[in-house]
Amino acid sequence: MKVLVADTITEAALAHLKAQAGWQIVESNPREFTSHLADAEAMVIRSGVKITREVMQQAPRLRLIGRAGVGVDNVDLEAATELGILVMNTPGGNSVAVAEHAMALMLALARAVPQANASVHAGRWEKKKFVGNELRGKTLGVVGLGSIGREVVLRARAFEMRILACDPYIPAQRASDLHAEMADLSTVLASSDYLSLHLALTEETEGLLSREVFAKMKPGVRIINCARGELIDTAALAEAIAEGRVAGAALDVFPQEPPPAGDPLLRLDNVIATPHIGGSTEEAQETVGLRIVEQVVEYLRNGVAINAVNMPALSPEQYRALGPWASLAERLGSFAAHIATGHPQLVRLSYLGKIAGANTNLIRNAGLAGVLNRSLSQKANLVNSMQIASQRGLRIDERHDERASHTDSVRLELVTNVGTTSVEGALLLGRPRLLEVEGIRCEAALSGNITFMKNKDVPGVIGHVGTVLGRNRINIANFSLGRWDGAPRPDEPLAAVAVVETDEEVPEPVLSELRAHPAVMFARTVRLS
Repeated sequence: MKVLVADTITEAALAHLKAQAGWQIVESNPREFTSHLADAEAMVIRSGVKITREVMQQAPRLRLIGRAGVGVDNVDLEAATELGILVMNTPGGNSVAVAEHAMALMLALARAVPQANASVHAGRWEKKKFVGNELRGKTLGVVGLGSIGREVVLRARAFEMRILACDPYIPAQRASDLHAEMADLSTVLASSDYLSLHLALTEETEGLLSREVFAKMKPGVRIINCARGELIDTAALAEAIAEGRVAGAALDVFPQEPPPAGDPLLRLDNVIATPHIGGSTEEAQETVGLRIVEQVVEYLRNGVAINAVNMPALSPEQYRALGPWASLAERLGSFAAHIATGHPQLVRLSYLGKIAGANTNLIRNAGLAGVLNRSLSQKANLVNSMQIASQRGLRIDERHDERASHTDSVRLELVTNVGTTSVEGALLLGRPRLLEVEGIRCEAALSGNITFMKNKDVPGVIGHVGTVLGRNRINIANFSLGRWDGAPRPDEPLAAVAVVETDEEVPEPVLSELRAHPAVMFARTVRLS
């Protein structure tokens, strides 16, 4: 067994690899590692090594890449999956380091530590100038309660801060267990003296703190960002600070790193900037190094994949039988997650007909991945979706009914604290198709740019949709309708649904126009790759 260590890892991590009987450990570096690829079966890398398709094609025996750290953007995951190479990382290994850095930045903002330090070094002694603020009694808004956000909450409690948390994908009980109050984003923005961001970068979170959002914040708020630079419109932040609406900001990340010369934020005295060092501690590097080699050993010795970020190799027979059903379940999960509201608590999968007799673990994991990827930057897939669901407190339930009389199908129900969203689909001519939404039959393709609508079953809605989309020069590719065909529900109008596929994504302003019709109760885009 040859394991290639293509970048520097800690001595303890290296010693653990070398202790494996019968293994050949080759130490190299990002400039020379390619000369050792021909017979390597596993690689350990960090951010300095770029693993492209061409690199992997030079390693015909390679079956595992272990990344010491979280980010895997230096690995071509599509190529790795296609070539049957498992890729794993070490999420959470630097959570404490990042959380401590966030607290350090918060304290530095409160007490103007960098400014006071610079003043003393310049020969001045300006005690009256640097009167600070205590954290005690202040309200801290934590946006994102993942592993880092939770560590920030634990530390902020020691400073006797009131903590408001916002994360639509974490159960409220999780916040309560941390002695934090769960609130919606508007409440957090309006109430926080300090705001700390710990979100993944997704389509919804990019530019989260915009000019409009800064106008809604509590005057004098101080902002800490140790997550992703793209979460903040930095030009808008500079304006808000210059105008006094925001008292200061401490940033470890920027949309462009390093930030360009002349960045307006860096001209402001009350902006503290560090060069993306939140996770850079000796302890964090030791942790991620040891974790990745332990995971490599576990997989190569026992076949147990921990923290995998892509789909492992499947036999052709398994893929032919279950791959299309897994694709269907993933799309159903994504569809349900796009149209549901509230905090996800339970995913229930029902297998109906002959598919119920198969080993449905692959299908279950794919459905979970579809639900989870609505809110994660870390890619959930067939290998890691169960683990991620467990970490996020998301429960799973499965039901098998081989006696179902209709078409073999999969039904996915997403239960939140608000209610239940159900979708059902099947394979028609080998392709995933939607059959039912919220108990209403509606057949449509599960692909492309989709707009899902719920409306009262009254005249004029179809014409309204066509008029609005036509006025905005958006072409309709397919239009599928369904209506409630059961007994009328007490005190509720008859409902109908529409699944509209368009040549381009329908933007939010156009969705607002669709919702303006009095009969339209709901309209939302569903992004399916």
